Amino acid sequence: MSNPNYSLVELSSPAAAGQKGSRGKNAKQLTWVLLLRAHRAAGCLTSLAAAASSLAAAVRRRVASGQTDAADEEEEDEEDGEEEAAAGGAADELGGRRRYGGRFYSCIYGFLLLSVAMLGFEVAAYLQGWQLGAAELRRLPLRVRGAFDWVYAWWVMARAEYLAPPLQHLANVCVVLFLIQSADRLVLCLGCFWIKLRKIRPVAGAGAGEDDPESGGLFFPRVLVYQQSIAAVCGLDWPPSDLLIQVLDDSDEEPTRALIREEVTKWRCSGVNIVYRHREVREGYKAGNLKSAMACDYVQGYEFVAIFDADFQPAPDFLKKTVPHFKGKERVGLVQARWSFVNRDENLLTRLQNVNLCFHFEVEQQVNSVFLGFFGFNGTAGVWRIKALEDAGGWMDRTTVEDMDIAVRAHLKGWKFVFLNDVECQCELPESYEAYRKQQHRWHSGPMQLFRLCFADILRSEIGFWKKSNLILLFFLLRKLILPFYSFTLFCILLPMTMFVPEAELPTWVVCYIPATMSFLNILPSPRSFPFIVPYLLFENTMSVTKFNAMISGLLRLGSAYEWVVTKKSGRSSEGDLLAMAERDPLKRPHKEQRKKKKHNRIYRKELALSFLLLTAAARSLLSAQGIHFYFLLFQGVSFLLVGLDLIGEQIE
Repeated sequence: MSNPNYSLVELSSPAAAGQKGSRGKNAKQLTWVLLLRAHRAAGCLTSLAAAASSLAAAVRRRVASGQTDAADEEEEDEEDGEEEAAAGGAADELGGRRRYGGRFYSCIYGFLLLSVAMLGFEVAAYLQGWQLGAAELRRLPLRVRGAFDWVYAWWVMARAEYLAPPLQHLANVCVVLFLIQSADRLVLCLGCFWIKLRKIRPVAGAGAGEDDPESGGLFFPRVLVYQQSIAAVCGLDWPPSDLLIQVLDDSDEEPTRALIREEVTKWRCSGVNIVYRHREVREGYKAGNLKSAMACDYVQGYEFVAIFDADFQPAPDFLKKTVPHFKGKERVGLVQARWSFVNRDENLLTRLQNVNLCFHFEVEQQVNSVFLGFFGFNGTAGVWRIKALEDAGGWMDRTTVEDMDIAVRAHLKGWKFVFLNDVECQCELPESYEAYRKQQHRWHSGPMQLFRLCFADILRSEIGFWKKSNLILLFFLLRKLILPFYSFTLFCILLPMTMFVPEAELPTWVVCYIPATMSFLNILPSPRSFPFIVPYLLFENTMSVTKFNAMISGLLRLGSAYEWVVTKKSGRSSEGDLLAMAERDPLKRPHKEQRKKKKHNRIYRKELALSFLLLTAAARSLLSAQGIHFYFLLFQGVSFLLVGLDLIGEQIE
């Protein structure tokens, strides 16, 4: 034993000083690391405190202003009533919109009051030791200690016998619809994966500028372009003799019209074949404007028409990348390009919109184009064969989705569509929740209007059985009706109700795992957005109230279904755009009485009421110790609260 001890001391003693020095050095390094982390933590806490202070100040301003969506709707109804005074029934439609919106809010508000009362009742019962369900109460003799015990015992048995069965049945129906829609989403993603794996791309005919054996010259068919943003479209690389640009202006402000006419004259003098059109009677909105433009005599002889909204900026080679896909394919009626967004990182709202639209274009549009030859026209950044438009009956203003209307009618006539995922047209996203909310209302009420109008036409059409089934079951019912129905009903109504009627249950995989998986699939086309996967999931459920409201409006032909509101943009996609210039130039702004009302943030009553409802249900779930349900209701309630206070999009001081 002495030798090992002696050897240990002998070997370690020379290194002892070095080890002590190393330990001291390590201790100093550890101290610096801890100080650095403490500094970062303090900075993080300071940032969080500043963010919380800013958020609290924004909430105080919003509440103090008292500006709600109800007040704005009344102002808009007055303006719409003045503009549409000549249109029969306009006042009745606006009145119907107000009545329906008021009834929908009243239902949510009444449900909120009932849930608050039930929470107080359940808390009182919990404090008195009531933990038995209806089954136990039937087996055990009731030892009534007072009136409250009688009332609560009756409530427990009544909810188990009469409320839970129909509630569970409705929940099961919504879960089945949820699974069907999730399967549809999964199939679309698998189709997109197959397209990428096999490198499937639309094949163009003769390229623009190449020899055309049919005409004996170069392939440059005559193209008509509809556009409101002038500079970009005037830079399109196409022979001037085969290109006609129509600037369609529906503005009602003379200074703006004068500025547009001046710009058009400047480009015409530089050799561009460009025409300015303004309608005094704005009947039919966008569809009416397009229909009026197509009726002009000088349009005759053109084979294709390219359509761009005011905020779209096509690249110079846009026509050279799209028009060749018509060559040698006489039944191709539409070539649609993808959108890209200049302001996708502007705020949280634009980031979440980018997730949705990236999935829409890269997955939905591309898969439907490759495997079905049909998809909904996006209304802009597309090239139509004029013969297809005429064969389908031309532009109609019977719905607020004239783009989807013409696409469905062309599909029923046998025309095929091509989507180009690698051809992008730059535009911008709405940055305020107000603009996005109105856009989504129009996009979800219009399809239901269209479905009612074209259902019989689909059945009578000569397209095949599977194409009819795709139109009716998938395109309209599943993706336009069932999706907003189950999303709102399941997560905003039934889930809170199951907290107060615990005999009806929603499994954890319905509340958490399946939605998380679907959000993961939705966000795959935009991998930069992965940090926002949880906000995206919560925001999609929050938007379900707007989409459900719009879907019911369109299905039941309520007044708000016919509301055509131009989506407000900031003008970031084209800083030289004429409309933006008119707003910025003080010498060319409209007169004071013609100016639009000042922009401001507002309080959205439906979203705010649903926020308090979900937070109340979250508090009730604590009594049942339902962990996943509590966290989902809590975060979803906070999401509704932020949206209800208009804190998610553009903030106006």
